[in-house]
Amino acid sequence: MKLAPAQLGKHLQGNLAPVYVVSGDEPLLCQEACDAIRAATREQDFSERQVFNAEANYDWGNLLQAGASLSLFAEKRLLELRIPNGKPSDKGAALLEYLARPAEDTVLLISLPKLDGNTQKSKWAKALIDGKDVQFMQIWPVDSNQLASWIRQRMAQAGLSATQEAVEMIAVRVEGNLLAAAQEIEKLKLLAEGDQVDASTVHAAVADSARFDVFGLIDAVLNGEAAHALRMLEGLRGEGVEPPVILWALARELRVLATIAHQHSHQNIPLDKAFSSARPPVWDKRRPLVSKALQRHSAERLAGMLQDAQRIDAQIKGQAAGDAWSGLSLLTLSLCGKRLSISGATAF
Repeated sequence: MKLAPAQLGKHLQGNLAPVYVVSGDEPLLCQEACDAIRAATREQDFSERQVFNAEANYDWGNLLQAGASLSLFAEKRLLELRIPNGKPSDKGAALLEYLARPAEDTVLLISLPKLDGNTQKSKWAKALIDGKDVQFMQIWPVDSNQLASWIRQRMAQAGLSATQEAVEMIAVRVEGNLLAAAQEIEKLKLLAEGDQVDASTVHAAVADSARFDVFGLIDAVLNGEAAHALRMLEGLRGEGVEPPVILWALARELRVLATIAHQHSHQNIPLDKAFSSARPPVWDKRRPLVSKALQRHSAERLAGMLQDAQRIDAQIKGQAAGDAWSGLSLLTLSLCGKRLSISGATAF
């Protein structure tokens, strides 16, 4: 059954479940959830611990053997199974066998990345998510609009009080990297005078640890945040992300927007229906962002930006003059609502 991360602390105060699953792509939050489960087992006298890393050639018989073996050193045991690629493969039938009959006086802690939609339909994933002896916890990343609140809460837990300007400065500098945020807060505990943190303290102490990602860039573009989007684009470039990856994401979003805009303005199809029929569909959570972009651009304008994307593709392949990164910057600004084009001519 599913267990919300916010409920974990209270849950661990009672009897422990035979199996816990921590799934997600946010390293800090996943690590802290696993640490909380480990701490609870220690408090309840689970004094033996074994760790299994299920890499590509992992022998799943080791898990069954460990479950069937009697402990020589302790009455209670913690078994940790780490599945880095998120898929146990066909040999993972042993996992289903274990879940059907969990070992007594044993807690199995499974950690793995976020399970995509197709993976969740597999037999073993359903056993993890819905198993009667399993507590499945999905860890979601902190959205950019929630980051400042998360930082303020984290600082309060560390005994610090920060000004709004200080919180916002930390959020900008560590955007998308919760581990960096947690480390910087620990640093501020040492550097702050008393428990008060202001912008000058942050400016002196916090490194620019922002970890940008392509999908974060897309969200900023859809929201019309030109300066923020350009900063993210430069961050991606600095991290070594290649232009084709960024162009793929921008062009993919452009095609969806152009299709929806054409259906709505030229075929009188209601937006909700156009959102649902889009490929890929625009889910409820993203519809406000997509709607903002559609308010800024006509179907014709979006078609023009698709042509700009084709020029950038040609630049990447060496088939057209011009710098691909400059083209990506101009395309990003165009999508944000700045009336530009790859050639630098003003559009309308």
